[in-house]
Amino acid sequence: MPPDHEASRRAARLRELGLGQSREREFDEFARRVALDAQELVGLPVTPVAFVNLVGDDQFICGVHTSPADAEIVGGVLDARVPLDAGYCPHVVVRRKALILDDVLDYPRFAGNPIVDKLMVRSYAGAPLTDRTGTVLGTICVVDSEPRPWGKAGLDLMKRRAADLVDLIHRREGLSR
Repeated sequence: MPPDHEASRRAARLRELGLGQSREREFDEFARRVALDAQELVGLPVTPVAFVNLVGDDQFICGVHTSPADAEIVGGVLDARVPLDAGYCPHVVVRRKALILDDVLDYPRFAGNPIVDKLMVRSYAGAPLTDRTGTVLGTICVVDSEPRPWGKAGLDLMKRRAADLVDLIHRREGLSR
């Protein structure tokens, strides 16, 4: 992973916003809506797993949605805090760009990631949560256990939903974008 030159600024901003210390019911609901959007976009029989992930000194899963079938796998692998070397979200944060991986096996640099392997992730679509200060707070992402053709529509969906979540964060802060 590329070096993260904004880690201390991001951690300070998350503290300022009061985020990253506990799961957020509002973010769980947001993740559910994103999962439903992704399900509709790709025509999936069940909702994929969706996360709201804040990245400070580690990754903090502050919102999650899983289908009942995936709940045991996700619950057995993730607790609220995840190391920075796990998954794809830290790459999205450092790169400051959305990342779409229709089939993660097509990308050798991501092979062997322990959390990804345990969750049986085969596709990923995620976008950065960039707030009004220009700080990337984390990501909103969707993962699935099968390769999925997210394409441009998936990229647009994740970017739009990331902007929606940042607007929600700003409203909680008493600001609007």
